[in-house]
Amino acid sequence: MFSFKSIIQKFASKGEKTGWTYIDIPQDIILKLKLQNKKEFRIKGVMDDVAFDRLAVYPIGEGNFIIAINAELRKKLGKKEGAMVSVKFELDTSEALKSQELLDCLNDDKIALKQFNSLLLSHQNYFHRYIYTAKGAATKAGRIVNTINAMHQKMNFGEMIRSLKKEK
Repeated sequence: MFSFKSIIQKFASKGEKTGWTYIDIPQDIILKLKLQNKKEFRIKGVMDDVAFDRLAVYPIGEGNFIIAINAELRKKLGKKEGAMVSVKFELDTSEALKSQELLDCLNDDKIALKQFNSLLLSHQNYFHRYIYTAKGAATKAGRIVNTINAMHQKMNFGEMIRSLKKEK
């Protein structure tokens, strides 16, 4: 297991990552991971006293990587931008969560299915997680409808979420 401490930061302006809250992974740990490629990967472990799994680690250029900290994790930590966190992690090789309901609906809509299949696997996983984490049946159904509509409009996950926020 790898461990380090880092300060929670937030991107003011960074393309699709604008507004993201994150922590940097020290370069020496990245070198020890001996990554075969410079792509996104998943980790599991503990941040302060909060256990996590399937947490995304993203490349940001020049061999540097960040751990994105979503609102749910920040709430569990009780910390915001500028706070120090302690992290212990290892690579998470478990398979990504899949929403069977989404797959069933996509199989009924060939246009949406074609668009969904054209997305990178990591981007497909954003949609699966969005639906998988819905707590109620109505919320899950609404998220599936949002996803199918996004596929017809050739939107990626970020574009869909931003368009939904504009509607509110």
